[in-house]
Amino acid sequence: MPSISMFYGIIIYMYYRDGRKRHQAHFHAYYGGKNASIAIKTGEILSGSLPPAKMKLVQAWLELHRDELQADWKLVSNGEMPFKIEPLR
Repeated sequence: MPSISMFYGIIIYMYYRDGRKRHQAHFHAYYGGKNASIAIKTGEILSGSLPPAKMKLVQAWLELHRDELQADWKLVSNGEMPFKIEPLR
């Protein structure tokens, strides 16, 4: 489960097993014991939750890096290691 970015206490992961299963392209965000699975295309929360302020940060980061996230999804779908993505600053 490679970490692809970290910012403001939020850790973003993309799992190899998720990409192999024909799931909707998504990533996982963790903060303070909470986690959410978030669709790359729409930004929709697929499962879980984060505190609202942290979710806004994740959504802003997603908007800036959507193309990179899609590229990483393709990599993990093929069992390859995703690239790191710049954190939100």
